[in-house]
Amino acid sequence: MATLSTKPGQRFSVPDWHTNSNLISADAQHQRSASHQVRQEARALRNETNNQAKWEEHNNRTRLTERINNVNRWKETLDKCLADTDAEITALTKVKEMAERAVQAKNLCLDVAIECLTLRESRRAIDVVRDPVEEELHKEVKVIEKAKKELQQRVSEAFEQLCLLQEARQQLSFDQRCKVETLELDRTCLSLSVNSPNISFKVNPTRVPNGSTTLDEWELNSLSNKKHAEAETNASTLLREVTLLAIAQTNNELEAQREATSFALRKRISDLERAHDELKWQEKNTLEEIAEMEEDIPRLEKDLQRKMQDLKVAHTRLETRTCRPNVELCRDEVQYGLTDEVHQLEKSIRALQQKLAESQSALNALYRQLYRIQTDIGYKTNSLVLDNKCVECRRKLVVPAEKCMPDFEAFNRSVN
Repeated sequence: MATLSTKPGQRFSVPDWHTNSNLISADAQHQRSASHQVRQEARALRNETNNQAKWEEHNNRTRLTERINNVNRWKETLDKCLADTDAEITALTKVKEMAERAVQAKNLCLDVAIECLTLRESRRAIDVVRDPVEEELHKEVKVIEKAKKELQQRVSEAFEQLCLLQEARQQLSFDQRCKVETLELDRTCLSLSVNSPNISFKVNPTRVPNGSTTLDEWELNSLSNKKHAEAETNASTLLREVTLLAIAQTNNELEAQREATSFALRKRISDLERAHDELKWQEKNTLEEIAEMEEDIPRLEKDLQRKMQDLKVAHTRLETRTCRPNVELCRDEVQYGLTDEVHQLEKSIRALQQKLAESQSALNALYRQLYRIQTDIGYKTNSLVLDNKCVECRRKLVVPAEKCMPDFEAFNRSVN
């Protein structure tokens, strides 16, 4: 007879089988829940990191743009200062050469005076006297030697000042070149994107490079170079004026008082012209500022009106939400947000109203200042006309004396 064979191995009961199935289902459900949670967290993290990366890139791009503008402004300032320094070096060089020519010109006068004294030493007997001519010749020699010494000192000072100006110019030029190179690098950084071919990972890119300076040190360095160059330029300008004055005084020693008056008059006219030009410049800038202020005031008023409308909307929303029934009338996040919005808008409106009042006051002050400037321009114009008439009147002083003498025949006819 055939027998039923049994499969060797462990046998489980039906409850064990059901328990195992339930356990597998529970584990599967748990894993799906965990996977769903991970997916949601991953999506949230993806959105958060994408937004954060975009904002960080946008903020850094904005910072780069502002930095480029700041460096470019300093570069333009240094360019202007460098041009002023170059112009001052050229002007001082011309004045120095003029002073050297004046020193050389005094040599002929000195030779002539010494030669006259030497010739007068050939006098004999009683004629060898210390007469007024000899005294005037000795005075002339002293005056010429004093003038040469003074002019030579001005030449030496001009040479030293030129060295200082060249040193200041080198500092400005070095700073300007560094800023040009910095602008090129920052503009290159600004042009980079994820599609740029030359981007790659770097070794320790967040390190602080050796020799790095702070922003204050950077700005202080440029400001120091600018002030140094301006100080040397101002000193050179003063030295040029002093040297030109010395040349004028030494060239016109015999007519000191008349030339002093003419020089003072010319200097006064120059001061008046500078003052007149300065006032015209101030008038132009004041008019430009008035125009800009008149453009900004309507904008302030428009922004104020817009904030008032926004405040009306917030008030209406708050008032409308007070009609919520029963327990729905709760202080939710919307309530707090609308309240904060009202407070913020009221604060903004007060600030805008205050700034509008300040702008109106500033505009009125600008109009008052413009009136003062225009009035002073009229005064300066009148003074220039009068001083120029004085210059024309003083031209009579340079007319040869014989032209001012009356005609003898006419004189005789009038006497007869």
